[in-house]
Amino acid sequence: MRQILLTAASALVVLAACGPAPAQPGQAAGAAAPVESRPANASSQKPALAGQTRAPGLNSNTVGQYTTVASGLDHPWGLAFLPTGEILVTERAGRLRVVGKDGALSPAVANLPAVYASGQGGLLGVAIDPDYANNGLVYWAFSEEQDGANGTSVARGKLSLGPAPKLDNVQVIWRQAPKMKSSLHFGGRLVFAKDGKLFVTTGERSVRPGRVQAQQLDGTLGKVVRINADGSIPSDNPFIGQAGAKAEIWSLGHRNLQSAALDPQGRLWTVEHGAQGGDELNRPEPGKNYGWPTITYGQEYSGQPIGDGLTQKAGLEQPVYYWDPVIAPSGMTFYEGDLFPALKGSVLIGSMAGLNVTRLVLKDDKVVGEERLFSDIGARIRDVVAGPDGAIYVLTDEGDGKLIKITPKG
Repeated sequence: MRQILLTAASALVVLAACGPAPAQPGQAAGAAAPVESRPANASSQKPALAGQTRAPGLNSNTVGQYTTVASGLDHPWGLAFLPTGEILVTERAGRLRVVGKDGALSPAVANLPAVYASGQGGLLGVAIDPDYANNGLVYWAFSEEQDGANGTSVARGKLSLGPAPKLDNVQVIWRQAPKMKSSLHFGGRLVFAKDGKLFVTTGERSVRPGRVQAQQLDGTLGKVVRINADGSIPSDNPFIGQAGAKAEIWSLGHRNLQSAALDPQGRLWTVEHGAQGGDELNRPEPGKNYGWPTITYGQEYSGQPIGDGLTQKAGLEQPVYYWDPVIAPSGMTFYEGDLFPALKGSVLIGSMAGLNVTRLVLKDDKVVGEERLFSDIGARIRDVVAGPDGAIYVLTDEGDGKLIKITPKG
């Protein structure tokens, strides 16, 4: 297979050689045509920043070889690699499974707390304790029902492997508040920072009261949350000591955060679902407000403006990048492996609407190119993770969902 090493710097040189193409909104004249050619839903909206949407299209000539590692999964949602070589996979219906080094799929791991599995709710993201080799702890996000309402929760337990895997000393270490009656927008990604703190992404539950909560500090709907591994609150969180504010909040003004990953510098990046348009790539910083629903690059599913139809407002952060139409993001990784040299340094994002893996190239924290990969899988991509072996692993969001290992073809 012919592979081209496209670094962020060299990408622009290759693009220039492709010849001029009609400029699209947010695209410099003379750049390669973007991969998105459909008209925007919110056609009257314009990006605030150059290159904020419809970046120049890339072609890395990457072709994947697909190996099904496990199948028969009921809408798998999240995956994580154990240091011992096994893979943990969550199924939205409420089961945690272990994929053995030989590809064998375990029965459901015992002793999980009750999961509210309805609509978009269920068993969601999964993460491995950085000190797993010594403590055996794993963490998972799930939707939990209490007193007729529900919300996102995070639990942890000590994993015992074997023919009948189980969790011991299970604790729910964090619960979203307030809870609401909704089966939508739970967020649910878990990311351990390099300092051992745990980032939790949430949704604003889609209902109108939840939208309001995304802009308020007295609740954790529509937020990035930062906690210690035991659920306690880090002393350097941005709203510590502020009256009426939830101390675990890291950033606010988000809609439904289902993609989250650390970059090679250890900084958190997220992608959140927009409505009809307005999927956003952000690098959430402590204490900052990312705007939803006051500003957004999208519109209601009815075609009406969201709120006052604003895309900019003083004091509210602009997204690094946005999509309209949406890609429906879920799961992301920064690829630093050696199997795909052409992808090294890229951001890979699962796209459920596009049935592909969306690739972004960043330079100085801005998107300078976009590519759509592995569309011949032909399924909604719910999670994408760079494996320790350099392969790319994806989960397909289906009733007969699959864990697929992607290696170079040829």
